[in-house]
Amino acid sequence: MLSILIPTYNYTCYQLVYDLHLQAERLGIPYEILVMEDGSRSQVDIIANHKIAELANCQHIQRKENIGLAATRNELAKMARYDWILIIDSDATVEAPDFLEKYCSYMQQGKVVMGGLYHQEKNDNPHVTLRFKCEKHADRYRDAATRNRRPHSQLSCFNIMLHKPTFLQILFDEDCTEYGYEDALFGVELKKRGIDILHIDNPLRHDGLDTNEAFLHKSETALRTLKKLNGKMQGLSHVENTYKKIEKLHLAWAMRLFHLLFAGLIRRNLLSRTPSLFLFSVYKLGYYATL
Repeated sequence: MLSILIPTYNYTCYQLVYDLHLQAERLGIPYEILVMEDGSRSQVDIIANHKIAELANCQHIQRKENIGLAATRNELAKMARYDWILIIDSDATVEAPDFLEKYCSYMQQGKVVMGGLYHQEKNDNPHVTLRFKCEKHADRYRDAATRNRRPHSQLSCFNIMLHKPTFLQILFDEDCTEYGYEDALFGVELKKRGIDILHIDNPLRHDGLDTNEAFLHKSETALRTLKKLNGKMQGLSHVENTYKKIEKLHLAWAMRLFHLLFAGLIRRNLLSRTPSLFLFSVYKLGYYATL
């Protein structure tokens, strides 16, 4: 019936697996939980995740080589035994006691069902303020009603259930070996093939917040990925769309110059305890212009 697939990298996800295991056992459904370490280097996390294999119907798989999130998800899907797969990121927390039950009730209503995500109301860690601020801003638009207005452009595979035969026709784009845009590209492919996405309110809490410095580095990596994709996003990237407008006005040179002059000052703000989301948008646009 259901294969739960969890790629992980340097993260302890035993509690997540245990909670999902308990819910599946309580439902009495045929299920499996497959966790794959994508070349994790942290022995602390790997050892903690070893306990996953002690749970019924659960496997802990270790890859020595890091192949990226897209390829890891694809590999897990090919290994899955059942016709429905539930892809979950390892830094998620299950709070709803009927999380799996709710997903199972939607199996006959669509081939792609996305449950969503949310964040804690407060986070007192001064080192994660940029990521937390970005995510809390995005949380305002993550209810199912809002997502269903533009279903393909709101796709996130942090927490998503798919009909396995449908998924295997498409797979994630393994050109995305670095951080960024594998989910968005998957949404583009679904739209091309006329496959609907049903958004429901069945969220998981996202807990794995990066430090300001790590998130800024990830954002730069994602922008480099976006550049390499060379138009594959088909108008779904706000940064790419804005830059094209600037190019049409023959002002790309000015954006590059602005970034070269002020990137250091903006970075100082973004790495502080009170980062500005407006300056973050300006920084991303400027960084993209220099690529």
